[in-house]
Amino acid sequence: MAVNLNAISTRDMDRNEWLMERSKGIGGSDAGIILGLNKYKTPFELWLEKTGQVAPQEIDNEAIYWGNEMEDVVAKEFEKRTDKKVRRSNFMYSHPEYPFIRANVDRLVVGESAVLECKTASAYLDKEWKDDEIPATYLVQVQHYLAVTGKEKGYIAVLIGGNHFVWKEIERDEELIQMIIDAEKHFWDYHVQQGHPPALDGSSAAEKYLKEKYERAESEKEVVLSSDCKDYLLQYEQVKADEKLIKQARTEIENKLKAELKDAEFGITDSFLVSWKNQTRNLVDTKALKEKFPEIYKQVIKPSYSRKFGVKEIG
Repeated sequence: MAVNLNAISTRDMDRNEWLMERSKGIGGSDAGIILGLNKYKTPFELWLEKTGQVAPQEIDNEAIYWGNEMEDVVAKEFEKRTDKKVRRSNFMYSHPEYPFIRANVDRLVVGESAVLECKTASAYLDKEWKDDEIPATYLVQVQHYLAVTGKEKGYIAVLIGGNHFVWKEIERDEELIQMIIDAEKHFWDYHVQQGHPPALDGSSAAEKYLKEKYERAESEKEVVLSSDCKDYLLQYEQVKADEKLIKQARTEIENKLKAELKDAEFGITDSFLVSWKNQTRNLVDTKALKEKFPEIYKQVIKPSYSRKFGVKEIG
């Protein structure tokens, strides 16, 4: 299969420039988000970034930082374990047919039609890499890179918990690649280019979007809700009831643990650290301030505007 040579150099880009350039298309880590496989970012949040409504942000800056710092270590260990040679590409590749679909591969494998993706992972995620397992979002990411670059296979290497190294080979999967391309085309054409937001979700980004878009209500205005809203409202009431039960169960467990702690600040088991620490906060007594220093109170008060959401059964 021919290698795609549509690329721009990233050699002299700093991190912010790279992020801005990447925001002009769909990258490998975006693929898992679009397909709903990413636990940390939703399609709606990605849509806000790609349409320029929020600045592009990385999911976990600390994890991203150390992932970048350890990338070279992982790549070199892959070379040691496999006797293969890899090199940096320093390019942002574009799909020959769909230029908005892009790839920033970590390494190219010398002498093979292959890419290498380098990862670091928490020890808590070790089970996700056992045997032939590969987290779905990373599998999709590598297939995305194969689609863009035209390479025949990919390798993924991961350092888990700082002391467990794993590498795996990933064959090109044309059926999966077509599924990824179709989803990315739809996301870019329908959602980004035409401006249709993906389905609203429970993310803070969606909440912020609605708050800013509909900041103030028209006094006494009333609308008839769509038929879909009846199901939403039934779900809402059920979730509220479940939340109450979960809160009660959580509080019961917390109380039992506090009774074990007594006046100790910390408690330990073989796998958990429990804390019940002292805290002090200095709060302004607004009632006393208003009574004793009314002129100062008037100078420092600031009106706060918001919309309060509520649901009440009327039938």
